Amino acid sequence: MSHKLHLNLFLMSRGHHEGAWRHSHANRKALTDLQLYVEAAAIAESAKFDAVFLADTLAAGNSSGLASSGSLEPIVLLSLLAANTRKIGLIGTASTTYSLPYTLARQFATLDHLSNGRAGWNIVTSWAPEAGANYGLQQNLDHADRYKLAEEFVEAVDALWKSFPAEAVLDDRERGLYLDVDRIKPVNYAGDHYRTKGPLNVPASPQSRPVYIQAGQSDAGRGFAARWAEAIFTAHMTKESAKAFYTDVKNRAVGYGRSPEDVVILPGISAAIGSTTKEAEQVWEELDALTSTDVGLTRLAARFGGHDFSGVPLDRTLTKHDFPDPDSVEASKSRVIGYIDMTLKENLTLRQLLRKLAGARGHFVATGTPEQVADIIEDWFRTGAADGFNVMPPIINSQLSLFAEEVVPILQKRGLFRKEYEGHTLRSHFGLAPVGNSESIARSA
Repeated sequence: MSHKLHLNLFLMSRGHHEGAWRHSHANRKALTDLQLYVEAAAIAESAKFDAVFLADTLAAGNSSGLASSGSLEPIVLLSLLAANTRKIGLIGTASTTYSLPYTLARQFATLDHLSNGRAGWNIVTSWAPEAGANYGLQQNLDHADRYKLAEEFVEAVDALWKSFPAEAVLDDRERGLYLDVDRIKPVNYAGDHYRTKGPLNVPASPQSRPVYIQAGQSDAGRGFAARWAEAIFTAHMTKESAKAFYTDVKNRAVGYGRSPEDVVILPGISAAIGSTTKEAEQVWEELDALTSTDVGLTRLAARFGGHDFSGVPLDRTLTKHDFPDPDSVEASKSRVIGYIDMTLKENLTLRQLLRKLAGARGHFVATGTPEQVADIIEDWFRTGAADGFNVMPPIINSQLSLFAEEVVPILQKRGLFRKEYEGHTLRSHFGLAPVGNSESIARSA
């Protein structure tokens, strides 16, 4: 992998800040309007971003109608974006907790075909308490069990994607032979939780298979990422934390017989950009004024597994006793530990904590001129904290446009970021080695 910076657009409706949906500079199109997403993807593609990424949630929002909610299903939306873009990668989120390997393998293989090799799968182990009820489960799986299922799930999907090589499609009209059936093999995958006979009924895609992306930060999540992930979306509020994560995961990947260059690590960055620092700071002030304390408390409670913070005074400095024991939280353990550490280190009140999390939910927040934001990106990149960034504009399209039109040219001028796409697939954008159709890793029944 060439040592070039990578930029991925984390596309979230009208922006990543809780108040973005109300801001006068936000895109006014409905959250269900395809053009909202097409316009943002076009901005990112014109700036030569590696990919556009869609997160997902499997439960309805619980915000008393005070926050934007209702998200379109990622794979369907990305299929439409494939028809409205040419080269930018398309990364969608799908859960290993509430999906089936055969179905998911078909969906993402199809997306990779429709996009001519631009698909990536963001592998998540869903934790939202409400999601289990939506899928008829009486209780949610704990953190460790979710990763046990995820390991099997990805093994099964990986085997399915190898079961029907592209070379098996002969399409020989003169001889009347469409397939070389000897090349297509069942996988006979049999795990403790998933079984699939195979083979897949979709041939290997232009990338051989979609790119694996993962976002876990716990110890189990890091181990899973070191084995499987080719790109990692991660959240860090400080460069020191990002560097420690970067070093740890790259070392773990080596332990799995992989090269450090096989894994692209992309922390999130939410940057408010202005012609002056004061103007950039005003962006956050305007957005914060549009947020609701009730929404912030609801979302904070969800992050802490449903813990009730409503009895905590808003303007008293928080202590560790105001938070539940992180070990009791079955959601994103590493994220909640980060919230607690930041709160205690900075002596935050609950109101201040809610304001900090309203914009980037535990990702790095930057404020400044295009040059200052570019300086931060270059510093993290050159000092071993990141291979690039998951760009999280606080307002879409205005702040996304500023990043694309003002920050990216500075990075290009410094020789850090591409001026043109050098390939046609997401794998080539990330500088990843091609994947061959080697023998399946499936376990026999």
